[in-house]
Amino acid sequence: MSTERFPTMAPTTSSPAVFRRSATAAFVLCALLALQACGKKQEPAAAEVTPPPDPLVVQVKPEMASNFKVAPLKMADIATVQEVAGRVEANERLVSRIGASVTGRVTEVLADLGYNVRPGQALARVTSPELTQAQLAVLRASSQTSLAARAVERARQLIQADVIGSAELQRRESELAIARAELRAATDQLRLLGVSAGEVQRLRDQGTLATSTVVTAERAGVVIERTVSQGQVAQPGDPLFTVADLSNVWVVGAMPEQAATSVQLGQSVEIDVPALNGVPLTGKVVYVGATVEPETRTVAIRTQVDNAQRALKPQMLATMRISGAPRQVLALPADAVVRENDRDHVFVKTGDNRYRLTPVELGPTSNGLRPLLQGVKEGTEVVTQGAFHLNNERKRAELE
Repeated sequence: MSTERFPTMAPTTSSPAVFRRSATAAFVLCALLALQACGKKQEPAAAEVTPPPDPLVVQVKPEMASNFKVAPLKMADIATVQEVAGRVEANERLVSRIGASVTGRVTEVLADLGYNVRPGQALARVTSPELTQAQLAVLRASSQTSLAARAVERARQLIQADVIGSAELQRRESELAIARAELRAATDQLRLLGVSAGEVQRLRDQGTLATSTVVTAERAGVVIERTVSQGQVAQPGDPLFTVADLSNVWVVGAMPEQAATSVQLGQSVEIDVPALNGVPLTGKVVYVGATVEPETRTVAIRTQVDNAQRALKPQMLATMRISGAPRQVLALPADAVVRENDRDHVFVKTGDNRYRLTPVELGPTSNGLRPLLQGVKEGTEVVTQGAFHLNNERKRAELE
């Protein structure tokens, strides 16, 4: 039997080392693919944010620069002006409060609010039992005086006839003097009750009793108050009418106690009354309170103003501007001030044709200048003319 030869087979290469190298290569390939995928999912870097422009800064075009005048802040002589809120009142020295002189009933009212009256003009009529009794007292005193006068005349005739002595004549003359004194007293009492001299004379001559007394005006003026009505019972001392001469009035107010020491009697005061639409008025300080109101810490002040045209009326609102002594302070023109958000501002130059709206604290206007209290330093360049139009440019740029 013949033996066949089979070809010899080469050994297989799938050894453990070869397997490990293949696994490592596959792992590295997967890791690279995963990193590539993650890189694609990363978000792009954020773009750089530009800050918004300052809304208080305005940049004008070179051709507009000539419209605005710039000047450095400097010192100026300014008289400090103190503004005091006040009101118009009647001058109390020219006011009459008129009442009835007797207790009685008002039968007629002859004047009303706003009436112009003259001295001695009848304002009301009052009937009273007191008036009747006073007239009767005058009649009795007048009769006693007449009797005493006739008795003295008879005594003089009798003493010439040597019928009576001088002592009797002296007694009767004394009685006449007493009767005359009583008549004068009764007449004066009747005049105090509002009876005129002519009515008293008619009473003595004719015996005619007046049925009522008259409440009369004591001075010329305007009736600014009336507290009486027809049929009302009036008492002596009750003010029925108030008559005021408004040719001269007071403007009264109250100023802080710290500023009261700067006000002197006779000092001139500028007065602004809104109801007169800006008509300038001047007055003089006639009174500065000697005490401080404890609740408000203010001192009363009073000025006197001529009112020949009767333009000022009691209870009108007014503002008093009292100027103090001049002093050196930082100041700027009133036209340089811009009112924004209930605050005062000025435009400060920060570069070529570049300005910034800056808040400041200012005092009241004096001769076209406003003292600078806080906000900008001396020498700072600010817009002194055209500030209003520059602020409009700033708003327009902000809207754009």
